Amino acid sequence: MTLRAISTVLAAAALAVPSAFLLHSAAGDAIRGFDAESQANEIKWEQQARAIPQPARVRAMMERLSNQPHLAGTPQSKAVAEYILGQLKEYGLDAHIEQYESMLPQPRSRSLEMTAPTAFKAKLDEPVVPEDKNSADPGMVASFNAFSGDGDVKAPLVYVNYGVPADYDLLKEKGIDVKGKIVIARYGGSWRGIKPKVAQERGAVGCLIYSDPHEDGFYQGDVYPKGPYRPSNGIQRGSVLDMVLYPGDPLSPGWASEPGSKRLPISEATTLMKIPVIPISASDAQPLLASLGGAVVPEAWRGSLPFTYHFGKGETQVHLKVQMDNSTRPLYDVIAKIPGSESPDQWILFGNHHDAWVHGASDPLSGATAQMETARALAELTRKGWKPKRTIMMAFWDGEEYGLIGSTEYMEKHADELSKKLVAYVNSDSSGSGRISIGGSHTLEAFMMEVARDVKDPTSAKSLLETYLAPRDNPRRNGAATNPTGEFHISPLGSGSDYTPFLQHLGVASLNIGFEGEDGGVYHSNYDDFYWYSHFSDKDFTHGPALAQVTATAVMRLAGAPVLPFEFGRFSNTVLQYADEIEKLPGQKTKTDLTAVRDAVAKVKKSAGALDTAWAAALPKLATATPAKLAAINQILYSSERNLTLDPGLPGRPWFRHRIYAPGMYTGYAVKTLPGIREAVELNRPEEAIVQTKQAAQVLNTLNDQLIRAEKLLGAL
Repeated sequence: MTLRAISTVLAAAALAVPSAFLLHSAAGDAIRGFDAESQANEIKWEQQARAIPQPARVRAMMERLSNQPHLAGTPQSKAVAEYILGQLKEYGLDAHIEQYESMLPQPRSRSLEMTAPTAFKAKLDEPVVPEDKNSADPGMVASFNAFSGDGDVKAPLVYVNYGVPADYDLLKEKGIDVKGKIVIARYGGSWRGIKPKVAQERGAVGCLIYSDPHEDGFYQGDVYPKGPYRPSNGIQRGSVLDMVLYPGDPLSPGWASEPGSKRLPISEATTLMKIPVIPISASDAQPLLASLGGAVVPEAWRGSLPFTYHFGKGETQVHLKVQMDNSTRPLYDVIAKIPGSESPDQWILFGNHHDAWVHGASDPLSGATAQMETARALAELTRKGWKPKRTIMMAFWDGEEYGLIGSTEYMEKHADELSKKLVAYVNSDSSGSGRISIGGSHTLEAFMMEVARDVKDPTSAKSLLETYLAPRDNPRRNGAATNPTGEFHISPLGSGSDYTPFLQHLGVASLNIGFEGEDGGVYHSNYDDFYWYSHFSDKDFTHGPALAQVTATAVMRLAGAPVLPFEFGRFSNTVLQYADEIEKLPGQKTKTDLTAVRDAVAKVKKSAGALDTAWAAALPKLATATPAKLAAINQILYSSERNLTLDPGLPGRPWFRHRIYAPGMYTGYAVKTLPGIREAVELNRPEEAIVQTKQAAQVLNTLNDQLIRAEKLLGAL
């Protein structure tokens, strides 16, 4: 999975910058959380850290790690983990591998045929590209959707557009019933796992997911190998685990799946698909779709294949057969640590996954190789005498592509300790060569604006903040300016990468950082390899080191600040915006009263201002403050995100405990903000909306009480 998990929500609405924040972070080069003395020392070490990452090292590391397929659960994935471990130890870091296991399906057999009105047998493979030697590598797993159900079904075919609930509602209006049918959906509009989920809810017996060139091919630009976009025979693999219920090993919900641990029978796992699902190429989809009859679909349903798109009326008969090998296989998380010198029981954790569907140059190695440079930079600083106040943990997760499995199992094993000690989690995944892209907890928005201010853009003399703020045209968005407000905002996080278990289950403030890219054309295909990346993405390998600089700066500041740099004025403005959005949702049968949420937000905003005032007064006293007093203040600050979680969790999916951010039940990756309220309103459940409004107000009021406590402690320094 990649940064596309947050790309659908990058256009955040304009929010006012609190004046108190301007006093402490935007004037000159002040760094929030540091007094003058500690800031001078911090800047000295940061400058050294940012000088260490090198393009040649990123390039060599990517070429080495992407030289063979390394799907989770295979010996090749273990070899990648062991290589990373060896490198971390060579850097001088204390590192080890934690082994877990999970149900990690691989295909035994899959076939797809059209039996009427004409005969056609789908190829279901990706041909070798002569220019790209890795596209001929042995050991590449066949294209498949992990956690598909087994099945041998023969049924009429129906086109369902993106396969989201609204599409089925339109089909129903047209008198088209998918019960007992096989549906074909195009990628886009939701995370792939939503498509078979909705299909089986509506009674379909099979699901095909194809890549239409309108979203992912020649409509966007030249296709591979001439250009970066998906060729007609390209196939997007991927998991269809129902992760909006819970991520991780489907057979060990709520506990770590270690060798020999308890496992559910497959029949009791609630996140597995029951119907057969396979991904297919545009080339294989074309004869199927072209054969469909019935009414012409609406314009919004039309792709870019060379025929008129129809719904289908039963004339196209399809035979789909899928048999999976649902074996339990090993996972290898690589964990490294730099102990804290003053507060060793406060942890900063940053991670990226190392497993890939095939070679994985873009996803995940564009981020993982940058993380290796971050690790090398921090290790080099320790040899020069740098000592972070807090413990820094580094993780290279396994099994992310199957459903955030390595990170979730790690969280479940260490949940009690992480709940007490983890200050923040910083994530990266795939990265490109565009401008900086940041998602995360809005209590860290002010913090990340400073980080972006202090790291240079790799293609100009400007800072990353300046390039982020500059409006620019994006041809993928019809020429619209991608930052029309000229303001800095981070995106709320839904799901799709390894921040999910830490943010949405434990309530740990989290970030997801990378550079924008266009890897859709080879995403999860045989062609996501070094040749593609070095020709069509970060060709000069300058953005990898820049990402390492960003991550190193963020981690060093979180690990070194005398007072942790959480800020709550921007957070309160953001939550107020979410309330405004909910009140404007169309089709509400009963108007939702959000007065309790608005009142709680107003209290948080007032307390945030008072906290910033106390912070300004306390800065000159930090050098003489006792460690015990600072520890008490910091414990309140980093526990603030925990205050936004509540048991029981969200309706129908109690694993998701955060009341401000969650992936949507029918979006999968894309975020739903104030999710309990928003989804109740969208589903026209007024009584549920009332309950969820009370719970959202409850967590905000609890947060406010904590901010008042922090203000008093700062005032007493």
